[in-house]
Amino acid sequence: MLVLVAPGQGAQTPGFLTPWLELPGAADRVAAWSDAIGLDLAHYGTKADADEIRDTAVAQPLLVAAGLLSAAALGDVAGIAPGAVAGHSVGEFTAAAFAGVLDDTAALRLVRTRGLAMAEAAAITETGMSALLGGDPEVTVPHLEKLGLTPANVNGAGQIVAAGTLEQLAALAEDKPEGVRRVVALQVAGAFHTHHMAPAVAKLEAAAKELSPADPSVAYVSNKDGRTVATGAEVVSRLVGQVANPVRWDLCMETFKELGVTALVEVCPGGTLTGLAKRALPGVATVALKTPDDLDAARTLVAEHASA
Repeated sequence: MLVLVAPGQGAQTPGFLTPWLELPGAADRVAAWSDAIGLDLAHYGTKADADEIRDTAVAQPLLVAAGLLSAAALGDVAGIAPGAVAGHSVGEFTAAAFAGVLDDTAALRLVRTRGLAMAEAAAITETGMSALLGGDPEVTVPHLEKLGLTPANVNGAGQIVAAGTLEQLAALAEDKPEGVRRVVALQVAGAFHTHHMAPAVAKLEAAAKELSPADPSVAYVSNKDGRTVATGAEVVSRLVGQVANPVRWDLCMETFKELGVTALVEVCPGGTLTGLAKRALPGVATVALKTPDDLDAARTLVAEHASA
């Protein structure tokens, strides 16, 4: 079985969209999306510097657009025939489009609202996120809570991302949990998936009321608890609530095991989730779509592992 996954914020790099826009029809598709959400996606994906695309209001729609564009280059989702889809954090919006819960434009409009609302929430207090590499979650999580930090992303494969104020993160850098090898500050603009993002939830909730979601056409695996979600209404409800709640990618990967996943393709800008899968899902074949040069390898993997 094939699972199609989409990465979250922090995966973007300057110019990463450039080669994708050279594919037939890609520039026109991105231009239409840009008009629909009032953001020049082509500019930010090709010419903007690292600080510009670090802006939450820019990064989130840019990542979803890149995921949709690269998946379209691979083939329509019905043709790819994944057995399941999932996304990490903002990647859940990409996955919702893959599953047919939202169309591409609706997903981008909703994520544009999310990015703007989360940027506003992040501006209230100086906050951030740091990845902890190594260590035992049973030791790490209580240590983070002692420092007032939230384990905002429990990613599995020995990685937890802590979120909180810059002062709390500085204290963590000086006082690592036992067994943690490194603490790495992430290039994000706030403490996402924590109580600091609560003001964004109401704005996203209001925007979601305008939607008419369809039920998922394939198994949609949720960050909330790693479970599959059967209805479009529940998918959207979880997209809204997840803004202020931890991402449990570790539980998503456990569900991949239970579903019998044998291959994983990560859409652009791929790399992060395939890295986690290589450590946590031994024996599962992976391909990360970083540039169009990766499409042939992904198509081969799809042909070998897609659902009948």
